[in-house]
Amino acid sequence: MRFVFALYLCFFTYLTSFSQSNFQLANNKKRIVIPFKLINNLIFIPIKVNGETLTFLLDTGVEQTILFSLDDKQQVSLFHLQKINLKGLGSNDAVEAYKSSENKMEVDGYVDEEHEIYLILDQEFNFSSQVGIPVNGIIGYHFFKSHPTEIDYERKKIIVYSADNKKLSKKLMRNFKKDSIAIEENKPYYVSNVTTTTLSYPSKMLLDTGNSDALWLFLNKPTQLQLPPKTIQDFLGRGFSGNVYGQRARIPSFTFGSTTFENGIGTFPDSTSIKSLNFVKDRAGSIGGEILSRFQIVFDYPNGKLYSKPNSKCNEPFNYNMSGIEVQHDGLEWVKETYEDNQSKGQTFYNGYTSDIRVQDNLKIKFELKPVFRIYNVRADSPAAQAGLSAKDKIIAINKQKAHTLSIEKINEILKSEEGKTIEIVIERSSKVYTFKFQLKKIL
Repeated sequence: MRFVFALYLCFFTYLTSFSQSNFQLANNKKRIVIPFKLINNLIFIPIKVNGETLTFLLDTGVEQTILFSLDDKQQVSLFHLQKINLKGLGSNDAVEAYKSSENKMEVDGYVDEEHEIYLILDQEFNFSSQVGIPVNGIIGYHFFKSHPTEIDYERKKIIVYSADNKKLSKKLMRNFKKDSIAIEENKPYYVSNVTTTTLSYPSKMLLDTGNSDALWLFLNKPTQLQLPPKTIQDFLGRGFSGNVYGQRARIPSFTFGSTTFENGIGTFPDSTSIKSLNFVKDRAGSIGGEILSRFQIVFDYPNGKLYSKPNSKCNEPFNYNMSGIEVQHDGLEWVKETYEDNQSKGQTFYNGYTSDIRVQDNLKIKFELKPVFRIYNVRADSPAAQAGLSAKDKIIAINKQKAHTLSIEKINEILKSEEGKTIEIVIERSSKVYTFKFQLKKIL
C-alpha cells in the first residue's frame, strides 16, 4: 500500500443538502496561488473557518466539507447546527454528525461566505495519526465548482483562476492534453482504458485526490473488469465507516491523459467495505493520487474539462510497501539528547518545550518533544509478520535510524525501497525492547 491512509473517502447523508456555497476570488483578482503540503500523494492546505486557521485535505472525491478534529487551542464557532448521520467506506454503522451552515471559509483571497460544514464528533475518525501532521477536515466539490483550478504537484502550488483568465487559455494550449470529465453527484468522472487481465475496457473512474493509491477497482459492479490471477489480501486503510480490506494486484495497463501506464498496482476493496456507498451509474473505480501526482492538472468543473501534462515523476515505477507493516503517528514524548555548546558557561535554562541542563563545560543534555510511531497493522504472511512483529509495537529505530528523527513518509520510503533489502527494526512491546530483522520481498 502506498500509504496506510490510502483512503477513498466517500459519504452520503440521510438528509438532502441545498447549500448555496460558492467560493469567489476576492477583489476581482484573475488568479490566486495557494501553497500546499504533499504527504504520500495527498494535498493539505490551510483554510480559515470563521477566522480560525485549520488544515484540510483537498479531496475531489467528496462533495461536502467535513470537520472532525480540533486540538485544545482551536476554538471555532459553527452556526445553525443540525444533527445527522454519515456513512462511507468501511464495514461499521453510520456515525453521528452535525450540519452547520452560513460559515465563512477563506484561503489567500479565495472566499466563501455561506459555507456548509459537517462536524464529526467521533474521535476515532482522525487523519492526524495517519499522516503525521495535525489535520482538521476535508474539503472537496465546493472548492472546485466555480473556477478552473490547477494543481501543480511538483511545485506544490494550487492556482485558482478567474473564468475569463486569458493567460490560462494560452497556457493550456501548450502541451496540455484536454479531456472531458462528467460532474456527477458533484464529483469528477473520467473514462480510462483499463486492462486487468487480457482485454482493455473503457472504464468510468472517479478522479480522487483524496486517495493516495493509483487505482481502485470495483468488481461487484456491472463492469467487465476481472480480478488479475495474482493478488495479495491486504489492509487498505481507514475508511469513513471503519477499516477497509481487499486485494492488490499488478494491472497490465491503464490510461490517463496522454500516457499509458503499464504494470501499475490496482486495489480491489472487498464487498463489505463498499456495501454502503452510493455509486453513480457505470462507475468502475477511482484514479488516485499516485497517478494524479505524476501530472500537472487543471480541473475545469464549469466546462466539464480536464487538462493534464506529465511531470518528471510520470515514468517512475509503481512500488508498494513490501514489509507488510503499516505505521501510524502515536503522539509525542520527551526525548533526551546530548550535544556540545561551547558558548554556554554552565547555566541552566528552560525555554518552551525544550530544557537544557549543564553536564560539563560544553556538553549539555537537551529534552525535546519528538514523534512516536507505532505499528498499526501487519499483513498476514508478510516478511514482518514472519519475523514476529505485531500491531501496537512501538517503533524505536529502523536500520539504525532513531524513529523520532523520521516521518511517516520517510518510513514508508524505507519499507518499499527495493527487494532484498534487509530491514532491522527495534521495537518496544510490554515495556521490553526487541530487535527484528527481515528482508523486503516482492510478491506482486
